[in-house]
Amino acid sequence: MKRMTLRKFGRIVARILETLPAKWQRYLENVVVDVEEEPDVATLRDMGFTEEEIDAGESLYGLFAPMELPSPYGGDAIDLANLPHRIIIYKRPLEEDFPERRELLREIRRTVIHELAHHFEYTDRDIDLNPDLEDAPWLDADADKE
Repeated sequence: MKRMTLRKFGRIVARILETLPAKWQRYLENVVVDVEEEPDVATLRDMGFTEEEIDAGESLYGLFAPMELPSPYGGDAIDLANLPHRIIIYKRPLEEDFPERRELLREIRRTVIHELAHHFEYTDRDIDLNPDLEDAPWLDADADKE
């Protein structure tokens, strides 16, 4: 499959966000979803990739980047849940690992939902132990908490 432009990739990610259930769109008001070509080496190191893994081409499909406060703030006076959060979806690693269009579209959606799960405070371990989380039923459950 021919590589798509970053702009087209971004439109696909935006469309995925638009198709998420309306009843929990309100939980995403403080989330910015960006697309980038690929993570930089510093990001990969920060995420625990070894030099060998980086040299071998290991990468990330997406990243949940919650806003971090400078260290003097303990978070006790500020509701951290309402701070802006950023999700980054990386184009090149997804395109390289999923060359078939249908599979690529499915994996982009899965990556967006996976990173949104982190916004809802699920860990990678939670997601690994509950593969259904990537199909997003957890969002329906969260919408009923209020």
